[in-house]
Amino acid sequence: MPGVRDIKRRIRSVKSTQQITKAMKMVAAAKLRKTQGAVVASRPYAHKLDEVLGRIVASAKEIAHPFMTKRPVNSVGIILFTGER
Repeated sequence: MPGVRDIKRRIRSVKSTQQITKAMKMVAAAKLRKTQGAVVASRPYAHKLDEVLGRIVASAKEIAHPFMTKRPVNSVGIILFTGER
């Protein structure tokens, strides 16, 4: 049977772990809020990019460029637009 000293030590250990867990939750919440803010701030950029690409595709019929001609699909490529991060 554990003594009083062991029980007190265990209580301190659990309280310390609870503090660390609470701090980690607060940090995670702050990071989540920051990321959500960045996503919301990037929405106008994404809408404008969609609009510009839509205009380019709509006017592609008038452009005579090798990249705009229809040909059989052998492979698929992805164009990625990103920021610095």
